[in-house]
Amino acid sequence: MPVTLYNQTHPQLIAPGRERYLAHGDHLMTVVIDLTDGPAAQPDPPHSHPHEQITYVAAGSVRFFLGSEAYDLSEGDLVVVPSNIPHSIQTLSAHVRLVDTFNPIREDFLTEERP
Repeated sequence: MPVTLYNQTHPQLIAPGRERYLAHGDHLMTVVIDLTDGPAAQPDPPHSHPHEQITYVAAGSVRFFLGSEAYDLSEGDLVVVPSNIPHSIQTLSAHVRLVDTFNPIREDFLTEERP
């Protein structure tokens, strides 16, 4: 389906206080993540993946760890995550909405997708 209507989505619970929903084509995926478990005392564990990623902060504030650097980001900010670079976040506000775009698509997210 070429359109994802928010009021018809069924966000996937990925952890307590964390949900996501997504849309994708053959080569590009966008994932909206709502985090309502902040602010966090510690950052999430770092992870990496072969996908290129761009993260847009749609709401709230977050500390974004990219390699050995930390960036305090707020609404409207963007960060580019190259392939295989360790990264993580620490929420700095009660609610954070991130919009992640991946190329290629995250096949692992498709296997977890709910109708």
